[in-house]
Amino acid sequence: MKSKLIVATLALGLVANGASAGCLGGAVVGGVAGHMAHHHAVAGAIGGCIVGHELAVHKKKRLAAQRAAARAAATPSGAMAPAH
Repeated sequence: MKSKLIVATLALGLVANGASAGCLGGAVVGGVAGHMAHHHAVAGAIGGCIVGHELAVHKKKRLAAQRAAARAAATPSGAMAPAH
């Protein structure tokens, strides 16, 4: 019981911190999957949080690269794009 309380506290700290992009959704999915796999909900939630966060970070980087490429393509050659 004590370990579950520690994990819940850490998870809430991540969510409140704002550094948890994708963590909450991944934790829910991982927790349910872990529960279905012989009552390993906590381990599933931790793994889901890690995977969900990594996927969100990669998505953010990919979208930023696409926006930069679109901005570069829309700018006439030799001209500077306006800073946003």
